[in-house]
Amino acid sequence: MALVEGCKHSLEITVPVADVETETGRAVAQIQSRVKLPGFRPGKAPLGLVKQRFAGDIRQEVLDKLVPRFFQAAVQKDNLQLVGQPNITDVHFHAGEPLRFKAEFEVAPEIELKEYRGLVITYREPEVTGPDIGTRLEEMREQKAEYVNEEPRPLADGDHALVSLESLSGVAEKISQDEITLKIGDEHTLAPFTENLRGAAPEESREFDVTYPEDYDRKNLAGKTVHFRATVKAVRRKELPELNDEFAKDLGDYKTLDELKEVPDAYVDRQIQMNLENQLRTFAAQGIDPRSIKLDWQKVRESQKERATRDVKASLLLDRIAEREAVGVTQEEIDREVQRIARQQREAVAVVRAKLQKDGTIGRIAGHIRTEKTLNFLFEQARKEAAK
Repeated sequence: MALVEGCKHSLEITVPVADVETETGRAVAQIQSRVKLPGFRPGKAPLGLVKQRFAGDIRQEVLDKLVPRFFQAAVQKDNLQLVGQPNITDVHFHAGEPLRFKAEFEVAPEIELKEYRGLVITYREPEVTGPDIGTRLEEMREQKAEYVNEEPRPLADGDHALVSLESLSGVAEKISQDEITLKIGDEHTLAPFTENLRGAAPEESREFDVTYPEDYDRKNLAGKTVHFRATVKAVRRKELPELNDEFAKDLGDYKTLDELKEVPDAYVDRQIQMNLENQLRTFAAQGIDPRSIKLDWQKVRESQKERATRDVKASLLLDRIAEREAVGVTQEEIDREVQRIARQQREAVAVVRAKLQKDGTIGRIAGHIRTEKTLNFLFEQARKEAAK
């Protein structure tokens, strides 16, 4: 094994001829059993003809079987903790010869743990005022608001209009949104939409021009005058949830509203991912296709690189401490987190669990719980000192 750089390694692996021939024979037999060739009954084509006609398929099946098997054996022999997938190159595969290939890959770094019990943690007592808590709770209510259809009537200021919108002229790429929500008379709704939709009732269509500001966020619309046809589909009202214990339970691991008021920042931390999803839904509701948002993803990646590197180092360190302290995760803890997510998404637990298992999120949930338990362990072992 050769060390390339940092955590990058390479292996040159040789598969004995006997293993290659055994796997080749198995691949030929499998292909023979399922192919249909003119003049032969299914599964009865001569082996020589099968090898000739399907040489490429046979080669690929042999490689797909042998390369992962012998690579994993080599990694386990050297007790390497693989990270990611290997890059396989320099494949030498010829009849009657051993199979040889090169694998380049990364491994988890060796971490030398120093003393982590008794760490000194300085803290300040938080100063949270009543108005601060009230403002944050109102923001939470807004995030959990639901829109309910009302009886058909003309739109008035303050109404939330469900509208289908299409551009008829003025823009190169046609705008077509089947359902967007606009608040009539709101400061965030462009004035032409309010002025032309005010008084319109469901099933009524209106055509009008909208001139976008020069500094409008969507560059393809900035400074342009677009002729729209808008059809009102429904009049909706926004209903905010009551501030009670049930509201707190829906937000996470809180039993009462008073408990939620004590730790508003923790809610924010746990809701980062959901907030991002909500923002994307908001874009869609405003007629903005999230895919059309022009971002320089390379710059985004670069801007996150330092933080991501720091997070990875912290994660590796915490994993190592968890191993030493035998910190584990129980099925009950995972079930409790799945139930919390189901409450947030207002879906059945079984449905949410199936989705999380399908996309691999269950494993990440277990990892997150283990990390939290490790951090709690470190906190319990630490010396707490008030900041001066």
